[in-house]
Amino acid sequence: MIYPHMGLGTPPALDPKGLRIIALGGLGEVGRNMTVFEYAGRLLIVDCGVLFPEDAQPGVDLILPDFSAIADRLDDVEAIILTHGLEDHIGAVPYVLRQRDDIPLVGSRLTLALMEAKLKEHRIKSYTLDVKEGMIETFGPFECEFVAVNHSIPDALAVAIKTEAGVVLHTGDFKMDQLPLDGRITDLNGFARLGDAGVDILLVDSTNAEVPGFVTSERDLIPALDRAFSQAPKRVIVASFASHVHRIQQILNVAQEHGRKAAFVGRSMVRNMGVAQELGYLDVPKGLIVSLDELNNLPDDQVVLICTGSQGEPMAALSRMANMDHQITIGEGDAVILASSLIPGNENAVSRVINGLTRLGANVIHKGNALVHVSGHAAAGELAYVYNIVHPKHVMPVHGEWRHLRANAEIAVRTGINRENVLLADDGVVIDLVGGHASITGYVDCGYVYVDGSSVGDVSESLLKDRRTLRDEGFISVVVVVDLASAKVVSGPEILARGFSEDDRVFRPAIPRVTAALEEALAHGTTDVHQLQQIVRRAMGKWVNEAHRRRPMIVPVVLEV
Repeated sequence: MIYPHMGLGTPPALDPKGLRIIALGGLGEVGRNMTVFEYAGRLLIVDCGVLFPEDAQPGVDLILPDFSAIADRLDDVEAIILTHGLEDHIGAVPYVLRQRDDIPLVGSRLTLALMEAKLKEHRIKSYTLDVKEGMIETFGPFECEFVAVNHSIPDALAVAIKTEAGVVLHTGDFKMDQLPLDGRITDLNGFARLGDAGVDILLVDSTNAEVPGFVTSERDLIPALDRAFSQAPKRVIVASFASHVHRIQQILNVAQEHGRKAAFVGRSMVRNMGVAQELGYLDVPKGLIVSLDELNNLPDDQVVLICTGSQGEPMAALSRMANMDHQITIGEGDAVILASSLIPGNENAVSRVINGLTRLGANVIHKGNALVHVSGHAAAGELAYVYNIVHPKHVMPVHGEWRHLRANAEIAVRTGINRENVLLADDGVVIDLVGGHASITGYVDCGYVYVDGSSVGDVSESLLKDRRTLRDEGFISVVVVVDLASAKVVSGPEILARGFSEDDRVFRPAIPRVTAALEEALAHGTTDVHQLQQIVRRAMGKWVNEAHRRRPMIVPVVLEV
Protein backbone atom coordinates (compact mmCIF):
# COMPACT_ATOMS: atom_id res chain seq x y z
CA MET A 1 0.00 0.00 0.00
CA ILE A 2 1.41 3.40 -0.98
CA TYR A 3 1.07 6.31 1.45
CA PRO A 4 1.57 10.00 0.64
CA HIS A 5 4.33 11.69 2.59
CA MET A 6 5.63 15.17 3.22
CA GLY A 7 8.72 14.56 1.10
CA LEU A 8 6.86 14.68 -2.20
CA GLY A 9 8.12 17.34 -4.58
CA THR A 10 6.94 18.89 -7.81
CA PRO A 11 5.86 16.13 -10.21
CA PRO A 12 7.96 15.55 -13.33
CA ALA A 13 6.63 16.22 -16.79
CA LEU A 14 3.94 13.70 -17.64
CA ASP A 15 5.06 10.82 -19.84
CA PRO A 16 3.64 11.39 -23.37
CA LYS A 17 1.84 8.06 -23.09
CA GLY A 18 0.78 8.53 -19.47
CA LEU A 19 -2.46 9.54 -17.73
CA ARG A 20 -2.24 11.85 -14.71
CA ILE A 21 -4.79 12.04 -11.87
CA ILE A 22 -4.89 14.85 -9.30
CA ALA A 23 -7.65 15.22 -6.72
CA LEU A 24 -8.08 18.90 -5.82
CA GLY A 25 -10.67 18.04 -3.15
CA GLY A 26 -12.57 15.14 -1.64
CA LEU A 27 -9.67 13.22 -0.09
CA GLY A 28 -9.49 13.25 3.70
CA GLU A 29 -12.82 15.10 3.86
CA VAL A 30 -16.49 14.71 2.96
CA GLY A 31 -17.01 17.46 0.38
CA ARG A 32 -15.13 19.57 -2.21
CA ASN A 33 -15.05 16.62 -4.62
CA MET A 34 -12.98 17.47 -7.67
CA THR A 35 -10.62 15.27 -9.69
CA VAL A 36 -8.54 16.36 -12.67
CA PHE A 37 -7.41 13.92 -15.37
CA GLU A 38 -4.64 14.86 -17.81
CA TYR A 39 -3.75 13.08 -21.02
CA ALA A 40 -1.99 14.26 -24.19
CA GLY A 41 -1.88 17.85 -22.91
CA ARG A 42 -5.61 18.03 -22.31
CA LEU A 43 -7.62 18.05 -19.08
CA LEU A 44 -10.91 16.50 -17.98
CA ILE A 45 -12.55 17.37 -14.65
CA VAL A 46 -14.90 15.08 -12.76
CA ASP A 47 -17.10 16.94 -10.25
CA CYS A 48 -16.48 20.35 -8.70
CA GLY A 49 -18.13 20.62 -5.30
CA VAL A 50 -18.06 22.62 -2.08
CA LEU A 51 -17.36 21.84 1.56
CA PHE A 52 -19.39 23.48 4.29
CA PRO A 53 -17.49 25.27 7.06
CA GLU A 54 -17.00 24.03 10.61
CA ASP A 55 -16.90 25.97 13.89
CA ALA A 56 -13.18 26.58 13.37
CA GLN A 57 -13.94 28.65 10.25
CA PRO A 58 -16.13 31.51 11.54
CA GLY A 59 -17.66 33.81 8.95
CA VAL A 60 -16.95 31.44 6.06
CA ASP A 61 -19.91 30.58 3.81
CA LEU A 62 -18.37 27.89 1.60
CA ILE A 63 -15.03 26.18 1.03
CA LEU A 64 -13.94 25.57 -2.56
CA PRO A 65 -11.33 23.30 -4.13
CA ASP A 66 -8.05 25.07 -4.86
CA PHE A 67 -8.05 25.68 -8.62
CA SER A 68 -4.54 27.21 -8.64
CA ALA A 69 -2.89 24.03 -9.96
CA ILE A 70 -4.86 24.37 -13.21
CA ALA A 71 -5.53 28.14 -13.18
CA ASP A 72 -3.22 28.76 -16.14
CA ARG A 73 -4.52 25.71 -18.02
CA LEU A 74 -8.26 26.28 -18.07
CA ASP A 75 -8.12 26.55 -21.87
CA ASP A 76 -6.97 22.91 -21.86
CA VAL A 77 -10.11 21.69 -20.06
CA GLU A 78 -12.28 19.64 -22.41
CA ALA A 79 -15.26 19.35 -20.07
CA ILE A 80 -16.48 19.10 -16.48
CA ILE A 81 -18.35 15.84 -15.88
CA LEU A 82 -20.82 15.99 -12.99
CA THR A 83 -21.67 12.59 -11.50
CA HIS A 84 -24.80 13.88 -9.69
CA GLY A 85 -26.48 17.03 -8.42
CA LEU A 86 -25.52 17.31 -4.73
CA GLU A 87 -23.70 20.42 -3.54
CA ASP A 88 -20.50 18.60 -2.61
CA HIS A 89 -20.18 17.68 -6.30
CA ILE A 90 -21.56 20.70 -8.20
CA GLY A 91 -21.47 23.67 -5.78
CA ALA A 92 -18.10 25.06 -6.91
CA VAL A 93 -18.82 24.98 -10.66
CA PRO A 94 -19.88 28.67 -10.83
CA TYR A 95 -16.52 29.72 -9.40
CA VAL A 96 -14.65 27.85 -12.15
CA LEU A 97 -16.92 29.24 -14.85
CA ARG A 98 -16.20 32.76 -13.62
CA GLN A 99 -12.68 32.16 -14.95
CA ARG A 100 -13.74 30.45 -18.17
CA ASP A 101 -17.45 30.38 -18.87
CA ASP A 102 -17.46 28.19 -21.97
CA ILE A 103 -16.26 24.96 -20.35
CA PRO A 104 -18.86 22.32 -21.31
CA LEU A 105 -20.79 20.81 -18.40
CA VAL A 106 -21.69 17.14 -18.83
CA GLY A 107 -24.21 15.28 -16.69
CA SER A 108 -27.59 13.65 -16.45
CA ARG A 109 -30.82 15.54 -17.07
CA LEU A 110 -31.62 16.25 -13.42
CA THR A 111 -28.01 17.09 -12.54
CA LEU A 112 -27.79 19.68 -15.30
CA ALA A 113 -31.18 21.14 -14.46
CA LEU A 114 -30.10 21.70 -10.85
CA MET A 115 -26.80 23.10 -12.11
CA GLU A 116 -28.46 25.50 -14.53
CA ALA A 117 -30.77 26.80 -11.79
CA LYS A 118 -27.72 27.49 -9.64
CA LEU A 119 -25.84 29.17 -12.48
CA LYS A 120 -28.83 31.40 -13.15
CA GLU A 121 -28.44 32.83 -9.64
CA HIS A 122 -24.79 33.57 -10.49
CA ARG A 123 -25.86 35.08 -13.83
CA ILE A 124 -23.78 32.56 -15.78
CA LYS A 125 -24.98 30.79 -18.90
CA SER A 126 -23.04 27.71 -19.89
CA TYR A 127 -22.91 25.02 -22.54
CA THR A 128 -24.30 21.71 -21.28
CA LEU A 129 -24.42 18.18 -22.65
CA ASP A 130 -27.15 15.88 -21.33
CA VAL A 131 -25.98 12.25 -21.03
CA LYS A 132 -27.52 9.09 -19.64
CA GLU A 133 -26.41 5.61 -18.71
CA GLY A 134 -25.11 3.54 -21.61
CA MET A 135 -23.98 6.55 -23.61
CA ILE A 136 -20.40 6.99 -24.80
CA GLU A 137 -19.11 10.49 -25.52
CA THR A 138 -15.69 11.74 -26.57
CA PHE A 139 -14.08 14.88 -25.14
CA GLY A 140 -10.76 15.53 -26.83
CA PRO A 141 -8.58 12.46 -26.14
CA PHE A 142 -10.97 11.16 -23.44
CA GLU A 143 -13.65 8.61 -24.32
CA CYS A 144 -16.23 8.48 -21.53
CA GLU A 145 -18.82 5.79 -20.92
CA PHE A 146 -21.58 6.51 -18.42
CA VAL A 147 -22.98 3.89 -16.04
CA ALA A 148 -26.12 4.12 -13.89
CA VAL A 149 -25.60 4.13 -10.13
CA ASN A 150 -28.11 4.40 -7.31
CA HIS A 151 -27.65 7.24 -4.80
CA SER A 152 -29.76 9.48 -2.57
CA ILE A 153 -30.53 11.69 -5.56
CA PRO A 154 -31.91 10.43 -8.89
CA ASP A 155 -29.89 10.24 -12.09
CA ALA A 156 -26.45 9.63 -10.53
CA LEU A 157 -23.77 8.28 -12.86
CA ALA A 158 -20.43 6.54 -12.70
CA VAL A 159 -18.01 7.27 -15.53
CA ALA A 160 -15.39 5.13 -17.24
CA ILE A 161 -12.63 7.30 -18.73
CA LYS A 162 -10.75 5.61 -21.53
CA THR A 163 -7.47 6.78 -23.08
CA GLU A 164 -4.54 5.07 -24.76
CA ALA A 165 -2.88 5.05 -21.32
CA GLY A 166 -5.60 2.89 -19.81
CA VAL A 167 -9.09 2.84 -18.33
CA VAL A 168 -10.18 4.61 -15.14
CA LEU A 169 -13.58 3.85 -13.60
CA HIS A 170 -14.88 6.57 -11.24
CA THR A 171 -17.89 5.30 -9.27
CA GLY A 172 -19.04 8.73 -8.09
CA ASP A 173 -21.29 8.40 -5.03
CA PHE A 174 -23.20 5.13 -5.12
CA LYS A 175 -24.94 2.39 -3.17
CA MET A 176 -26.60 -0.89 -4.15
CA ASP A 177 -30.21 -0.42 -3.02
CA GLN A 178 -32.09 -3.25 -4.75
CA LEU A 179 -35.50 -1.65 -4.17
CA PRO A 180 -34.97 2.05 -4.94
CA LEU A 181 -37.97 4.35 -5.13
CA ASP A 182 -37.38 5.09 -8.81
CA GLY A 183 -36.52 1.50 -9.76
CA ARG A 184 -33.10 2.57 -11.08
CA ILE A 185 -30.45 0.29 -9.59
CA THR A 186 -26.67 0.42 -9.81
CA ASP A 187 -25.66 -1.24 -13.08
CA LEU A 188 -23.49 -4.05 -11.75
CA ASN A 189 -23.59 -5.71 -15.17
CA GLY A 190 -21.99 -2.57 -16.58
CA PHE A 191 -19.32 -2.63 -13.87
CA ALA A 192 -18.64 -6.32 -14.59
CA ARG A 193 -18.42 -5.74 -18.34
CA LEU A 194 -15.92 -2.92 -17.85
CA GLY A 195 -13.99 -5.10 -15.42
CA ASP A 196 -13.84 -7.97 -17.91
CA ALA A 197 -12.43 -5.57 -20.52
CA GLY A 198 -9.87 -4.30 -18.00
CA VAL A 199 -9.95 -1.44 -15.49
CA ASP A 200 -6.53 0.00 -14.67
CA ILE A 201 -7.63 2.25 -11.78
CA LEU A 202 -10.89 2.16 -9.83
CA LEU A 203 -11.77 5.35 -7.93
CA VAL A 204 -14.22 4.29 -5.24
CA ASP A 205 -16.61 6.11 -2.89
CA SER A 206 -15.30 5.49 0.68
CA THR A 207 -17.85 7.27 2.89
CA ASN A 208 -19.37 4.12 4.43
CA ALA A 209 -16.33 1.83 4.24
CA GLU A 210 -16.38 1.43 8.04
CA VAL A 211 -20.02 0.28 8.03
CA PRO A 212 -20.40 -3.52 7.74
CA GLY A 213 -22.84 -5.23 5.43
CA PHE A 214 -25.19 -3.48 3.03
CA VAL A 215 -26.99 -0.15 3.35
CA THR A 216 -30.67 -0.31 4.32
CA SER A 217 -33.13 0.23 1.46
CA GLU A 218 -34.75 3.63 1.12
CA ARG A 219 -38.17 1.97 1.29
CA ASP A 220 -37.45 0.74 4.82
CA LEU A 221 -37.89 4.28 6.13
CA ILE A 222 -41.63 4.30 5.48
CA PRO A 223 -42.73 2.62 8.76
CA ALA A 224 -40.69 5.06 10.89
CA LEU A 225 -41.98 8.07 8.95
CA ASP A 226 -45.54 6.78 9.15
CA ARG A 227 -45.20 6.33 12.92
CA ALA A 228 -43.75 9.84 13.35
CA PHE A 229 -46.66 11.37 11.44
CA SER A 230 -49.23 9.27 13.32
CA GLN A 231 -47.89 10.32 16.73
CA ALA A 232 -47.53 14.02 15.95
CA PRO A 233 -50.43 15.94 17.56
CA LYS A 234 -49.54 19.15 15.74
CA ARG A 235 -47.29 20.16 12.86
CA VAL A 236 -44.59 18.01 11.29
CA ILE A 237 -41.43 19.85 10.23
CA VAL A 238 -38.99 17.83 8.12
CA ALA A 239 -35.42 18.99 7.48
CA SER A 240 -33.50 17.45 4.61
CA PHE A 241 -30.92 18.28 2.00
CA ALA A 242 -32.47 20.52 -0.64
CA SER A 243 -31.55 18.06 -3.39
CA HIS A 244 -32.59 14.80 -1.69
CA VAL A 245 -35.45 14.10 -4.10
CA HIS A 246 -36.05 10.51 -2.95
CA ARG A 247 -36.44 11.55 0.69
CA ILE A 248 -38.77 14.41 -0.17
CA GLN A 249 -40.86 12.03 -2.29
CA GLN A 250 -41.32 9.75 0.73
CA ILE A 251 -42.32 12.68 2.94
CA LEU A 252 -44.90 13.79 0.41
CA ASN A 253 -46.29 10.26 0.09
CA VAL A 254 -46.67 9.90 3.86
CA ALA A 255 -48.17 13.39 4.17
CA GLN A 256 -50.78 12.47 1.55
CA GLU A 257 -51.69 9.28 3.40
CA HIS A 258 -52.17 11.22 6.65
CA GLY A 259 -54.31 13.94 5.10
CA ARG A 260 -51.75 16.70 5.59
CA LYS A 261 -50.86 19.56 3.26
CA ALA A 262 -47.18 20.36 2.65
CA ALA A 263 -45.14 23.48 1.93
CA PHE A 264 -41.50 23.93 0.99
CA VAL A 265 -39.47 26.38 3.09
CA GLY A 266 -36.13 27.84 1.99
CA ARG A 267 -34.98 29.18 -1.36
CA SER A 268 -32.85 26.17 -2.35
CA MET A 269 -35.57 23.70 -1.34
CA VAL A 270 -38.23 25.56 -3.34
CA ARG A 271 -35.90 25.86 -6.34
CA ASN A 272 -34.69 22.25 -6.42
CA MET A 273 -38.06 20.64 -5.80
CA GLY A 274 -39.56 22.85 -8.49
CA VAL A 275 -36.94 21.57 -10.94
CA ALA A 276 -37.46 17.94 -9.88
CA GLN A 277 -41.24 18.22 -10.23
CA GLU A 278 -41.02 19.93 -13.61
CA LEU A 279 -38.78 17.17 -14.98
CA GLY A 280 -40.91 14.37 -13.55
CA TYR A 281 -38.47 13.14 -10.89
CA LEU A 282 -40.83 14.23 -8.08
CA ASP A 283 -44.40 12.95 -8.20
CA VAL A 284 -46.58 15.44 -6.32
CA PRO A 285 -50.26 14.53 -5.79
CA LYS A 286 -52.60 17.26 -6.96
CA GLY A 287 -53.41 19.80 -4.26
CA LEU A 288 -50.83 18.47 -1.78
CA ILE A 289 -48.40 21.40 -2.03
CA VAL A 290 -49.71 24.76 -0.83
CA SER A 291 -48.16 28.12 -0.03
CA LEU A 292 -47.07 29.11 3.47
CA ASP A 293 -49.94 31.60 3.62
CA GLU A 294 -52.45 28.84 2.88
CA LEU A 295 -50.77 26.58 5.42
CA ASN A 296 -51.22 29.20 8.14
CA ASN A 297 -55.00 28.86 7.76
CA LEU A 298 -54.98 25.09 8.32
CA PRO A 299 -55.17 23.25 11.67
CA ASP A 300 -51.73 22.27 12.96
CA ASP A 301 -52.45 18.55 12.61
CA GLN A 302 -52.92 19.00 8.86
CA VAL A 303 -49.56 20.71 8.25
CA VAL A 304 -46.16 19.49 7.00
CA LEU A 305 -43.24 21.89 6.47
CA ILE A 306 -40.27 20.69 4.43
CA CYS A 307 -37.16 22.80 4.94
CA THR A 308 -33.37 22.95 4.86
CA GLY A 309 -31.05 22.96 7.86
CA SER A 310 -30.49 19.29 8.71
CA GLN A 311 -26.76 19.99 9.19
CA GLY A 312 -27.23 22.86 11.62
CA GLU A 313 -26.26 25.51 9.06
CA PRO A 314 -26.66 28.81 10.93
CA MET A 315 -28.66 30.61 8.22
CA ALA A 316 -30.82 27.65 7.19
CA ALA A 317 -34.50 27.59 8.04
CA LEU A 318 -34.36 24.98 10.81
CA SER A 319 -31.51 26.70 12.68
CA ARG A 320 -33.38 29.98 12.57
CA MET A 321 -36.50 28.28 13.89
CA ALA A 322 -34.46 26.83 16.77
CA ASN A 323 -33.13 30.34 17.50
CA MET A 324 -36.64 31.86 17.27
CA ASP A 325 -35.41 33.96 14.34
CA HIS A 326 -37.85 32.73 11.69
CA GLN A 327 -41.42 33.52 10.68
CA ILE A 328 -42.28 29.92 11.61
CA THR A 329 -42.29 29.47 15.39
CA ILE A 330 -41.80 26.06 16.95
CA GLY A 331 -44.22 25.12 19.73
CA GLU A 332 -45.20 22.39 22.14
CA GLY A 333 -46.36 19.24 20.32
CA ASP A 334 -44.61 19.96 17.01
CA ALA A 335 -42.61 17.03 15.57
CA VAL A 336 -39.30 17.82 13.86
CA ILE A 337 -37.73 15.11 11.70
CA LEU A 338 -34.06 15.38 10.72
CA ALA A 339 -34.17 13.19 7.62
CA SER A 340 -30.48 13.14 6.75
CA SER A 341 -27.14 11.80 7.86
CA LEU A 342 -24.68 13.79 9.94
CA ILE A 343 -21.77 15.11 7.90
CA PRO A 344 -18.54 14.83 9.95
CA GLY A 345 -17.70 18.17 11.54
CA ASN A 346 -21.32 19.24 11.96
CA GLU A 347 -21.98 17.34 15.19
CA ASN A 348 -21.92 20.37 17.50
CA ALA A 349 -24.05 22.52 15.22
CA VAL A 350 -26.70 19.82 14.84
CA SER A 351 -26.70 19.16 18.58
CA ARG A 352 -27.33 22.85 19.24
CA VAL A 353 -30.28 22.84 16.85
CA ILE A 354 -31.77 19.70 18.43
CA ASN A 355 -31.44 21.19 21.91
CA GLY A 356 -32.91 24.50 20.78
CA LEU A 357 -35.93 22.81 19.21
CA THR A 358 -36.44 20.56 22.22
CA ARG A 359 -36.32 23.55 24.57
CA LEU A 360 -39.19 25.07 22.56
CA GLY A 361 -41.28 21.93 23.13
CA ALA A 362 -40.72 20.02 19.89
CA ASN A 363 -40.29 16.26 19.66
CA VAL A 364 -37.11 15.90 17.60
CA ILE A 365 -36.79 12.67 15.63
CA HIS A 366 -33.40 11.91 14.12
CA LYS A 367 -31.21 9.06 12.96
CA GLY A 368 -30.09 8.43 16.54
CA ASN A 369 -33.56 7.57 17.81
CA ALA A 370 -35.51 6.40 14.74
CA LEU A 371 -34.96 4.98 11.25
CA VAL A 372 -35.62 8.24 9.43
CA HIS A 373 -32.51 8.20 7.26
CA VAL A 374 -30.52 5.72 5.22
CA SER A 375 -27.21 6.55 3.64
CA GLY A 376 -26.63 7.08 -0.06
CA HIS A 377 -23.16 5.52 0.11
CA ALA A 378 -22.12 1.89 -0.24
CA ALA A 379 -21.22 0.00 2.94
CA ALA A 380 -18.33 -2.44 3.27
CA GLY A 381 -20.22 -5.41 1.82
CA GLU A 382 -21.20 -3.46 -1.26
CA LEU A 383 -17.65 -2.20 -1.78
CA ALA A 384 -16.30 -5.75 -1.59
CA TYR A 385 -18.93 -6.82 -4.12
CA VAL A 386 -17.78 -4.11 -6.55
CA TYR A 387 -14.10 -5.05 -6.16
CA ASN A 388 -14.94 -8.69 -6.86
CA ILE A 389 -16.81 -7.96 -10.09
CA VAL A 390 -14.49 -5.25 -11.46
CA HIS A 391 -11.11 -6.80 -10.52
CA PRO A 392 -9.20 -3.53 -11.05
CA LYS A 393 -5.41 -3.49 -11.32
CA HIS A 394 -5.21 -0.49 -9.00
CA VAL A 395 -7.58 1.08 -6.48
CA MET A 396 -7.75 4.71 -5.35
CA PRO A 397 -10.18 5.27 -2.45
CA VAL A 398 -11.89 8.67 -2.76
CA HIS A 399 -14.69 10.66 -1.10
CA GLY A 400 -14.13 10.33 2.62
CA GLU A 401 -12.12 11.22 5.67
CA TRP A 402 -8.85 9.38 6.27
CA ARG A 403 -10.49 6.71 8.41
CA HIS A 404 -12.89 6.00 5.53
CA LEU A 405 -10.11 5.92 2.92
CA ARG A 406 -8.03 3.48 4.96
CA ALA A 407 -11.02 1.24 5.69
CA ASN A 408 -11.81 1.15 1.97
CA ALA A 409 -8.20 0.31 1.17
CA GLU A 410 -8.29 -2.67 3.55
CA ILE A 411 -11.48 -3.96 1.90
CA ALA A 412 -9.72 -3.83 -1.47
CA VAL A 413 -6.76 -5.79 -0.10
CA ARG A 414 -9.02 -8.44 1.45
CA THR A 415 -10.66 -9.02 -1.95
CA GLY A 416 -7.29 -9.90 -3.42
CA ILE A 417 -5.94 -6.64 -4.81
CA ASN A 418 -2.20 -6.30 -4.27
CA ARG A 419 -1.45 -4.00 -1.35
CA GLU A 420 1.13 -2.09 -3.39
CA ASN A 421 -1.55 -1.35 -5.98
CA VAL A 422 -3.82 0.46 -3.51
CA LEU A 423 -3.10 4.18 -3.72
CA LEU A 424 -3.92 6.33 -0.69
CA ALA A 425 -3.54 10.01 -1.46
CA ASP A 426 -4.16 13.46 -0.06
CA ASP A 427 -5.62 16.32 -2.05
CA GLY A 428 -2.88 17.54 -4.38
CA VAL A 429 -1.02 14.22 -4.62
CA VAL A 430 -0.20 13.36 -8.24
CA ILE A 431 -0.77 9.83 -9.54
CA ASP A 432 0.50 8.81 -12.97
CA LEU A 433 -0.63 5.77 -14.93
CA VAL A 434 2.16 4.78 -17.33
CA GLY A 435 2.55 1.43 -19.06
CA GLY A 436 -0.26 -0.09 -17.01
CA HIS A 437 1.34 0.82 -13.68
CA ALA A 438 0.07 3.58 -11.41
CA SER A 439 2.30 5.38 -8.90
CA ILE A 440 2.52 8.56 -6.85
CA THR A 441 4.92 10.93 -8.60
CA GLY A 442 4.64 14.28 -6.81
CA TYR A 443 2.49 16.92 -5.18
CA VAL A 444 0.93 20.24 -6.17
CA ASP A 445 -0.10 22.92 -3.68
CA CYS A 446 -3.73 22.38 -2.81
CA GLY A 447 -5.30 24.26 0.08
CA TYR A 448 -8.70 25.58 1.08
CA VAL A 449 -10.27 28.50 -0.77
CA TYR A 450 -12.81 30.30 1.41
CA VAL A 451 -15.93 32.10 0.23
CA ASP A 452 -16.89 34.91 2.60
CA GLY A 453 -19.86 36.86 1.26
CA SER A 454 -18.78 38.18 -2.13
CA SER A 455 -15.10 37.59 -1.33
CA VAL A 456 -13.45 34.49 -2.81
CA GLY A 457 -9.97 33.47 -1.69
CA ASP A 458 -9.28 36.56 0.42
CA VAL A 459 -9.74 34.81 3.77
CA SER A 460 -6.46 33.33 5.04
CA GLU A 461 -5.72 30.95 7.88
CA SER A 462 -4.24 33.82 9.88
CA LEU A 463 -7.46 35.79 9.46
CA LEU A 464 -9.48 32.81 10.64
CA LYS A 465 -7.19 32.54 13.65
CA ASP A 466 -7.92 36.19 14.46
CA ARG A 467 -11.65 35.54 14.12
CA ARG A 468 -11.45 32.54 16.44
CA THR A 469 -9.54 34.64 18.98
CA LEU A 470 -12.14 37.39 18.83
CA ARG A 471 -14.92 34.82 19.23
CA ASP A 472 -13.34 32.79 22.01
CA GLU A 473 -11.13 35.23 23.94
CA GLY A 474 -12.42 38.72 23.24
CA PHE A 475 -10.80 42.00 22.23
CA ILE A 476 -8.79 44.57 24.20
CA SER A 477 -7.58 47.92 22.87
CA VAL A 478 -4.95 49.97 24.71
CA VAL A 479 -4.60 53.66 23.77
CA VAL A 480 -1.57 55.59 25.06
CA VAL A 481 -0.28 59.11 24.31
CA VAL A 482 3.49 59.62 24.73
CA ASP A 483 5.83 62.59 24.63
CA LEU A 484 8.97 61.43 22.87
CA ALA A 485 10.93 64.53 23.88
CA SER A 486 10.40 63.97 27.62
CA ALA A 487 10.21 60.17 27.32
CA LYS A 488 6.98 60.14 29.31
CA VAL A 489 3.45 58.75 29.04
CA VAL A 490 1.25 61.87 29.10
CA SER A 491 -2.17 60.23 28.71
CA GLY A 492 -3.55 56.75 29.34
CA PRO A 493 -3.26 53.90 29.07
CA GLU A 494 -6.98 53.86 28.29
CA ILE A 495 -8.18 50.26 28.08
CA LEU A 496 -11.38 49.23 26.29
CA ALA A 497 -12.58 45.65 25.93
CA ARG A 498 -15.30 43.63 24.23
CA GLY A 499 -16.08 40.00 24.94
CA PHE A 500 -13.67 39.93 27.90
CA SER A 501 -15.25 41.62 30.92
CA GLU A 502 -18.16 44.00 31.35
CA ASP A 503 -16.37 45.77 34.24
CA ASP A 504 -13.48 47.91 32.99
CA ARG A 505 -12.18 48.20 36.56
CA VAL A 506 -10.70 44.73 36.13
CA PHE A 507 -7.93 46.34 34.05
CA ARG A 508 -6.76 48.83 36.71
CA PRO A 509 -3.82 46.63 37.87
CA ALA A 510 -2.58 46.49 34.25
CA ILE A 511 -2.26 50.27 33.83
CA PRO A 512 0.95 50.77 35.89
CA ARG A 513 2.59 47.75 34.25
CA VAL A 514 1.93 49.03 30.74
CA THR A 515 3.06 52.55 31.73
CA ALA A 516 6.27 51.26 33.32
CA ALA A 517 7.14 49.11 30.29
CA LEU A 518 6.59 52.05 27.93
CA GLU A 519 8.59 54.58 29.97
CA GLU A 520 11.45 52.12 30.34
CA ALA A 521 11.59 51.71 26.57
CA LEU A 522 11.37 55.48 26.04
CA ALA A 523 14.17 56.04 28.56
CA HIS A 524 16.36 53.67 26.54
CA GLY A 525 15.81 55.72 23.40
CA THR A 526 13.03 53.75 21.67
CA THR A 527 11.09 56.23 19.55
CA ASP A 528 9.66 54.05 16.78
CA VAL A 529 5.88 53.98 17.22
CA HIS A 530 5.55 50.40 15.90
CA GLN A 531 8.12 49.16 18.42
CA LEU A 532 6.35 51.00 21.23
CA GLN A 533 3.05 49.36 20.21
CA GLN A 534 4.65 45.93 20.41
CA ILE A 535 5.90 46.73 23.90
CA VAL A 536 2.35 47.68 24.94
CA ARG A 537 1.00 44.45 23.39
CA ARG A 538 3.55 42.28 25.21
CA ALA A 539 3.07 44.00 28.58
CA MET A 540 -0.72 43.82 28.35
CA GLY A 541 -0.69 40.25 27.06
CA LYS A 542 1.60 39.07 29.85
CA TRP A 543 -0.63 40.65 32.51
CA VAL A 544 -3.83 39.19 31.03
CA ASN A 545 -2.30 35.72 30.83
CA GLU A 546 -0.98 35.83 34.39
CA ALA A 547 -4.09 37.36 35.94
CA HIS A 548 -6.86 35.70 33.90
CA ARG A 549 -5.34 32.82 31.90
CA ARG A 550 -6.78 34.34 28.72
CA ARG A 551 -5.30 35.22 25.34
CA PRO A 552 -7.55 37.92 23.84
CA MET A 553 -6.72 39.92 20.76
CA ILE A 554 -4.81 43.01 21.89
CA VAL A 555 -4.71 46.10 19.67
CA PRO A 556 -2.26 48.74 20.96
CA VAL A 557 -2.47 52.35 19.76
CA VAL A 558 0.45 54.68 20.60
CA LEU A 559 0.00 58.36 19.72
CA GLU A 560 2.68 61.06 19.81
CA VAL A 561 2.12 64.49 21.32
